[in-house]
Amino acid sequence: MKAGIFVEPGRVAITEADKPKLQDEGDALIRIVRACVCGSDLWWYRGISSKESESRIGHEAIGLVEEVGSAVSQIQKGDFVIVPFTHGCGKCAACQAGFDGNCPHAGSDPMAGYQAEYLRYRNADWGLVKIPGQPSDYSDDQLNSFLTLSDVMATGYHAAATAEVRKGDTVVVMGDGAVGLCGVIASKMLGAKRIIAMSRHKDRQELALAFGATDIVAERGDEAVERVMELTNGDGADAILECVGTETSVETAVKVGRPGAIVGRVGVPQKAEMNTNALFWKNIGLRGGIASVTTYDKAVLLDAVLKGEINPGKVFTKRFRLEEIQEAYEAMDQRTAIKSLLVISD
Repeated sequence: MKAGIFVEPGRVAITEADKPKLQDEGDALIRIVRACVCGSDLWWYRGISSKESESRIGHEAIGLVEEVGSAVSQIQKGDFVIVPFTHGCGKCAACQAGFDGNCPHAGSDPMAGYQAEYLRYRNADWGLVKIPGQPSDYSDDQLNSFLTLSDVMATGYHAAATAEVRKGDTVVVMGDGAVGLCGVIASKMLGAKRIIAMSRHKDRQELALAFGATDIVAERGDEAVERVMELTNGDGADAILECVGTETSVETAVKVGRPGAIVGRVGVPQKAEMNTNALFWKNIGLRGGIASVTTYDKAVLLDAVLKGEINPGKVFTKRFRLEEIQEAYEAMDQRTAIKSLLVISD
């Protein structure tokens, strides 16, 4: 089969690899229909974080089940499924509490290899999310929205859920990438009255407004804080979604919150340590982490897409074939695409 690999910073490629086989009774073999490039992939693509050369890449996909292990009873051959980057077992304390992103039974390196023609998925019985029917039953836009449920929409929702966004809240969304834009959708779903999107890019500003943002703040640093305070009559936001991961973004998130606000942090941390004293002086809470993809998809997100209540697939602004994977990464890196779609098969 064809599979994407990391070569060196700034370079990815397609290689011929062995088609995966079931290794455990709880596995499923998935034929990938669509995959995509994630903003977190850019950290190693840019050389900011390390990654072993020739290692497999990608962690978001939808596909068709080709084979299942002997212990898999809820998923069958031919099922059309969302393939979460999480591999929750559904039975442990973490999964039962709604934190399947932290499942200790996910297996080693569960996020690798989705940018390929086939994938072995662990804990398939609970972790995979069935979509009714087949890919041919849906429009192109719907397929794109299903794909976001493998990570980016669920991660945006996780930011809003951990920030405890409630009806009538004022929310600030830090980050105008696909996760931040999905955080705007999630904030609206949870009843936020005012959603302030921090964005400096016109195409992303327009999409944020289409998704439900009420205000755009293009400033950064202290100027951004001042602008948010102006918009909130000096009070600050009830909830802040931190969807970037840099030290500056987290610091700004704390500064724009009212006393007692909660920051929902889903941006992959780019600094090992952080001074939390500012949280103390404003009674601000800091939560978040790896998204609970299967939990959110089954509880609310898949149904919302099926009913046409949300259309997060609009974050895909360029599409590529698997063979064009280098161009897909370059488009994300150079910000000519908000999120790059990879069409693998029909």
